[in-house]
Amino acid sequence: MVDKLEVTIDVIIHATEDISKFLKSFEEIFELKEGDFTVNQTTGHFENPITILNAKIEKNQAQKFVEKLVESLSNDQIKELIEEIEERTVDSRFHIRLDKQEFIKGNLIFKEKDAIKVKIHTSIYNKKDTVKIFSKIFQLD
Repeated sequence: MVDKLEVTIDVIIHATEDISKFLKSFEEIFELKEGDFTVNQTTGHFENPITILNAKIEKNQAQKFVEKLVESLSNDQIKELIEEIEERTVDSRFHIRLDKQEFIKGNLIFKEKDAIKVKIHTSIYNKKDTVKIFSKIFQLD
């Protein structure tokens, strides 16, 4: 596995959604505890309450997160990620968006809108190595 992984997770939770369901799924799927997250309250465009969950995990915890992510994805999903490495990577950060509603059911499905944003960062010193490095990350043996 690649050294120095860092994972950032961002979730916007609307007033109609239950934060405890997200926290429960993060714990069940990725072994992330409530204490791994910062919780911020804000107000939406129409004065509706919004909760923002953020987590930044590093080192062994980030390694474990990526391993669990790869284990939870189908072979087709992993193939899709590897094929889209160049489109999904900005400044050494690989972007994945997961369907929020499927996530609270325990499923990891890619979705662009109203999604859980996951960024996997590792140091890439030469842009042409991006595909090689992230391919290695997603092909756990």
